[in-house]
Amino acid sequence: LAEYSDLELAINTLAAEFHKAADDGPTMNTTQFQTMISKQMPAIAKTVESEEGLGKILELMGVQSGQNISFENFWKLINSQALQLFGTMRKDKSTKCTCLLQ
Repeated sequence: LAEYSDLELAINTLAAEFHKAADDGPTMNTTQFQTMISKQMPAIAKTVESEEGLGKILELMGVQSGQNISFENFWKLINSQALQLFGTMRKDKSTKCTCLLQ
């Protein structure tokens, strides 16, 4: 069995949690998304509880009204959360994350 790095394991976890929430489909609906967020991303779980908060998150992810959420959409949320968490959790506050997702 091959050894995987922490980063590879983290990437696999993101993909596995997405597919689990989507019942192994290519996309998930907003109810599935809210359930996944409440279980796996407590830092933003309160935000998606309200329709307004959910709308803001979906907009950030590039999801149109009535559209299901793809992994590509989800990845935009991961990028946003990575920037926030880096800023919050980093010991050296003088270093800012300027990573951009194109």
